[in-house]
Amino acid sequence: MTQGISDNLTFALSHLLSQPLPSETDAAQQRDYVMYHLSLLDTAPTAALNPPHINLLESRALISASGTTGLRTWEAALHLGQYLCLNPSLVKNKRILELGTGTGYLAVLCAKYLGSDHVIASDGSDEVVNHLSDSFFLNGLQGSSTVSAKQLIWGHALIGAEWDEGRLDTVLGADITYDVSVIPALVATIEELARRYPALSVLIAATERNRTTFESFLHVCGKRGFVVSDESFPVPPRSEQNGPFYNDGSPIHICKLTR
Repeated sequence: MTQGISDNLTFALSHLLSQPLPSETDAAQQRDYVMYHLSLLDTAPTAALNPPHINLLESRALISASGTTGLRTWEAALHLGQYLCLNPSLVKNKRILELGTGTGYLAVLCAKYLGSDHVIASDGSDEVVNHLSDSFFLNGLQGSSTVSAKQLIWGHALIGAEWDEGRLDTVLGADITYDVSVIPALVATIEELARRYPALSVLIAATERNRTTFESFLHVCGKRGFVVSDESFPVPPRSEQNGPFYNDGSPIHICKLTR
């Protein structure tokens, strides 16, 4: 039996190839819908009818035109999310602050599925913070009292009644140690938070793309009086992942900071 190529398919391909490429600026601003399946929560009674998942709008560019890396979800956030799914008591009934939230993956996970009292999704980029409303809407959290977005610039003083009067139990961060130049400001902010909230728990997921950068993070933490313990939770091989799926080529450390 002879098989041919559809004329319609050939025409569509030719049409696409004839279209001009978008500029780098336009391409960086384009965002696509991405769904992350939460396989570790599939055991819930309602999972068969409505499998747990997170919907996000993401830029597939590594760095956006404005210079931020926060418009896509990085592997460390997915890995820390898996760790929290297996250890929900770390965030259940807790008030959470996420540093460098990016697309808001962890904030949505904690607010929608893991029973957090409230999650503050913070980032230093105005653009990232403005896009968080999309993430909340896509996951049924628009208008919810369990999650909010806030701009927070590391190294700046925490000023306002919300910091003086509010409760904070846990700080989360994922893939926020990739740049040596921002690590001192990041750790200074964590130090101020720990000083304000003595019982604070801090979990940072750090992808080790460069050993020197990771050691710089450990060094600055030590200088600021933090003890960093590496929680045992290796990245599973891709062949063993059931969702979300992410790169297994680099180690991801889940660091617990204590004083």
